[in-house]
Amino acid sequence: MATRVFIAGLLPHLMDDFRERLAVAEVDLISGTGVEELAAALAAADIDHVIIGGGLGLPARLDMVRTVFESSDRATVHMKDHRSGPEGFVPFVRSVLHGLADYHPAESTRAVLRAQRT
Repeated sequence: MATRVFIAGLLPHLMDDFRERLAVAEVDLISGTGVEELAAALAAADIDHVIIGGGLGLPARLDMVRTVFESSDRATVHMKDHRSGPEGFVPFVRSVLHGLADYHPAESTRAVLRAQRT
């Protein structure tokens, strides 16, 4: 099963080039630029990882983090730095995904699940 990743801050028309440059197998990429698109993606299917680009403003980034943690007990959140600019986005995402390749969390009986799912 492919890992589902929401890429926040990537315009839809850039997705094909991003996917090709990323060159990571078995990843289902979803992109959006706003919290509404993220919320819709989280409502539609389980998202494994949310990666937030550095080009988004702090209020938008914080809203996205809040949305993830209110909507999912599964998704991890990763925020890219500002310093490396847009050219650092693909290497950052690739590094995050390679670093998480062996991370397959199972639900714990001791977990405190906080997401408000309907």
